[in-house]
Amino acid sequence: MLSKRQVMQKPQCHGDVQLRNRVTGDSNQRTSSGTQIQHRTTVQRSKSSSPTSSPQSAGKLHPRPSDKLNPKTINPFGEQSRAPSAFAAIYSKGGIPCRLVHGSVKHRLQWECPPDNLPFDPLLITLAEGLRETRHPYTFVSKEGFRELLLVQGAPEKAVPLLPRLIPVLKAALVHLDDEVFERGLNALVQLSVVVGPSLNDHLKHLLTSLSKRLRDKKFKEPISSALQKLEQHGGSGSLTIIKSKIPTYCSICC
Repeated sequence: MLSKRQVMQKPQCHGDVQLRNRVTGDSNQRTSSGTQIQHRTTVQRSKSSSPTSSPQSAGKLHPRPSDKLNPKTINPFGEQSRAPSAFAAIYSKGGIPCRLVHGSVKHRLQWECPPDNLPFDPLLITLAEGLRETRHPYTFVSKEGFRELLLVQGAPEKAVPLLPRLIPVLKAALVHLDDEVFERGLNALVQLSVVVGPSLNDHLKHLLTSLSKRLRDKKFKEPISSALQKLEQHGGSGSLTIIKSKIPTYCSICC
């Protein structure tokens, strides 16, 4: 007969071992499944708290309605991807004695002193260089400053000596690929012709080639034709000969 101790130490049967392994395996599977669920929950929380769902990122994906007013406005508090242009650098350092005043209807310039007292050299040339800007507020400051400076008393006497330096700058705006830059250059050319009159004729041939090329674009045909007529009007009979030599299809205001 077996003693009580021998009975208690009786080897476990094969069925007991399988049952225990099955229970252990189920426990391990539940532990693995719980770990996977916890990992998925962590990933989902990480995605939900990612920067793409932040208000700042949402603002980038969905622009504000006010951005449509000045789509190329420069952010003074943001990092710039490129170095500022010469005009932007001069403006930021106070080299241009006027500032932009934002109005509810339209913008205007506020001059630090009356424009009549300002020297045209080099201010008028600097403003002409700014016509090639493509970002606000430089676009407005350059075109409006150029226009207002030419309206001061004694503008013809101040502007005529600067023509040899002004013409290459205006030509650079007229050959620019940006349509808005071209339009600003065209308007500035007409404004200059009103002030200097026939003095512009000696330099006109350097600008007409650019206008002739843009005439191929239908959307510029009317504004360029109007500009040429004003150049003829203020340049006299001598301007007509020059215009015809570069643009034979031009129709004179005398027709």
